[in-house]
Amino acid sequence: MTGTAAAVPLAPSASAASVTGRRVVKVRGGAASTADDWLAVEEPLEIRLRFQRRGQEHVQRLAVTMRTPGHDAEFAAGFLAGEGVIRSPSDLVSVTPAPLQGRQTDPNIVVVQLADHVAFDASRLERSVYTTSSCGVCGKASLDAVGVIAGPPLPDGPMLSANDVHALPDLLRQRQGAFEQTGGIHAAALVVGERAVVVREDVGRHNAVDKVIGSFLLAGASVPSASVLVVSGRASFELAQKALVAGVPVLAAVGAPSSLAVDLAEEHGMTLFGFVRDGRFNVYAGAERLGL
Repeated sequence: MTGTAAAVPLAPSASAASVTGRRVVKVRGGAASTADDWLAVEEPLEIRLRFQRRGQEHVQRLAVTMRTPGHDAEFAAGFLAGEGVIRSPSDLVSVTPAPLQGRQTDPNIVVVQLADHVAFDASRLERSVYTTSSCGVCGKASLDAVGVIAGPPLPDGPMLSANDVHALPDLLRQRQGAFEQTGGIHAAALVVGERAVVVREDVGRHNAVDKVIGSFLLAGASVPSASVLVVSGRASFELAQKALVAGVPVLAAVGAPSSLAVDLAEEHGMTLFGFVRDGRFNVYAGAERLGL
């Protein structure tokens, strides 16, 4: 860190890897002064696959994506689940940083070892450019690759009251430590009942969702079926598809949904809430799960 930013305390739930200090000039009216400020960290992460084909081991560079460091193994696992490469914890052998000389590891490269039974179309996963933290499906080499990846049939529940939905932003906000510090980072939460069981932050909305989903895969567990995925920004097609693949029946966004996200939710029986904030929300699909 530069200047005296290190003296500024982190928010209780903020990770030291997710924020960095900078000396800035603050202007209020016509007066300027120097002060310490915190920024959300954005760095590249390369994801590589290691797998067996015809008795030989292969390593494939899958993607380079911008992300906030922290929970990188979860991110890689969730990313692969969203791409349809893995579908259960048994598809993963390990997720480790890439080794360097002298027993060091590269913090910006992770290697995912796939189980021998995992089959996938490597060409479908190719990306012609790196993926930014704001981009989920951009950079695909072919538009044919941007298709819906089906997950398990969604459950009928959970049944939610209006008060349950109103409470969702607070459950997320209470654990947004890096946002509290920087004001410039997204978050996603998996809510079951009245509790946010997993909350993750990242400069990318879809990255935060990948980290949430990946946390269950790395723990050898399935995403709870009677759950709600809450996101801090808008609900895009990518986020709706990630929820669908993970078997999450309800997606709630603080911001607006896109038309394609609504279409996807309607087609697959997902409940989609938008503008969930300030004691209001809109129901764009799946109103049958809302007990009004």
